[in-house]
Amino acid sequence: MNDQETWRIGPGPTTRIAQRREARRRQRRRWAIEAVAGLACLAVLVTYLGPDSDPPESDLVLPAGAPTPAGYPTGAAGVGVSAEAGIVTPGLQPRERTPPPSEPPTPTATPVASPAAPTLSVSRADVPAEVDLTALGTRDWVHWGLNRPETLVRRGGGSDEIRDEGGRGARDRYDTNPELFGWRDGAPVPAVSATGTGVFVCGVGNGFALAVAGDGEPRTVHLFAGVWMAQGRLDARLSTGGATRTLRLEDPHTTHTAQFVIRYQVPRGEKLLIRWTVEKTFNSSCGNVNLQAAAVR
Repeated sequence: MNDQETWRIGPGPTTRIAQRREARRRQRRRWAIEAVAGLACLAVLVTYLGPDSDPPESDLVLPAGAPTPAGYPTGAAGVGVSAEAGIVTPGLQPRERTPPPSEPPTPTATPVASPAAPTLSVSRADVPAEVDLTALGTRDWVHWGLNRPETLVRRGGGSDEIRDEGGRGARDRYDTNPELFGWRDGAPVPAVSATGTGVFVCGVGNGFALAVAGDGEPRTVHLFAGVWMAQGRLDARLSTGGATRTLRLEDPHTTHTAQFVIRYQVPRGEKLLIRWTVEKTFNSSCGNVNLQAAAVR
């Protein structure tokens, strides 16, 4: 071997630089391959999941009037579905529903009481020695014959429910009634302490006709009447119809008085009708029926 030739074992400087470059190139290639592989896997995953996954709610926009597809959410961003299927209302948050219109409360019908059936009863009682018409006739009262046969005094400011409807025969006045009547609220005569006056009618079939108005409430009428040597007949009935209630009072020798108590109820506009007549006479000249007062409460 020539002593002047030099042999180098191992790479020189140029060779080491080239090696480092080759290593970096290979590293970049591995990164690229790994990135491509990752993208490929991601694409496969998206392809696998895409057809079966639900679309995000933010991408769901239903056309106006279109029905909601089966399996889709009932609302999406900016779109609200009302209670009626397929009707969309803009401006609501996802899954909000349009509240149903409030309905006014159903009014509760107030039960209306049906009018009471008409009622009527008649009884007879004795007459007190003195009758206070002011206390008895809290709604209305009437007295007959104070000064003349046609004199009629009634409660001032009363209800005017008692009506004198006449009757057959000529009326006359008398002042010998066994019971006395007084009042403190009369018109046109304001007050009387005690009077035994009244009116009478002679002859069979003659007598008095009265009416008392009704207003749907129970009422009680007190009728003060009598006979002189006669038999009197009291008939009470309602203008609404029904049976007539009848009571009789008889005295063939002298005067006999009574208090007839009539309880009734009729609708407003209807009446209690009263007839007090001579049914039989025991005196050929003037067997009669008489009338003093009536009160309603």
